[in-house]
Amino acid sequence: MSGSLLKLRTEHDPITDPGKGTAPEPENATADKPKKALVLDLGNGSQPRDTCYVASEGLTQLAYSGYQPHACSWDEFPPLKEILDLVHKALPGSSFNSLLLNRYKGGNDYVGWHADDEKLYGPTPQIASISFGCERDFLLKKKPSKTKSTGRNEGEPPSKRSKKLSSSDQHTFLLKHGSLLVMSGYTQRDWLHSVPKRAKAGSVRINLTFRCIL
Repeated sequence: MSGSLLKLRTEHDPITDPGKGTAPEPENATADKPKKALVLDLGNGSQPRDTCYVASEGLTQLAYSGYQPHACSWDEFPPLKEILDLVHKALPGSSFNSLLLNRYKGGNDYVGWHADDEKLYGPTPQIASISFGCERDFLLKKKPSKTKSTGRNEGEPPSKRSKKLSSSDQHTFLLKHGSLLVMSGYTQRDWLHSVPKRAKAGSVRINLTFRCIL
């Protein structure tokens, strides 16, 4: 898979942009600053996790899977605005104006296979995802081809055919505390991603996904 589509930075690596220096990771950058309480009104609707949506004023309202979250203001949550500023420094040229925060309370909370391909993000959206807390797997797989493949035994059951997927068509990343995952280019057009249930994931994971609404 092309490195231009998906970049993964872990807590052990500095957040860098080739040729443009190094920016500190979010948790290190705020280590010497006074601690601030962050109280979020998290709701889940019918989702198997808690969410909070923050966006700049005047943007198109986000809606997905029949759910339309209330848009909070950046001014309501200064710590999130500080993290946004750090992400912009880490990714020169980025211009995120919205944030979807997910809280996975334990191993039974998850997000199913999907692509963030809503039209309000444009054809080649950049999404920066920061993880805090419990480690969780992030899965990525190629979307099914819209054209009929040749050379396939059409008599085979679907479950058997699916096992023939190339290893280059599916990937697993372990997102550790402080890791930054960046999806860009045609990732949302060509790939699906998910965070599956994990029985051994017994603690909370907070995921901040920064996006740009056009």
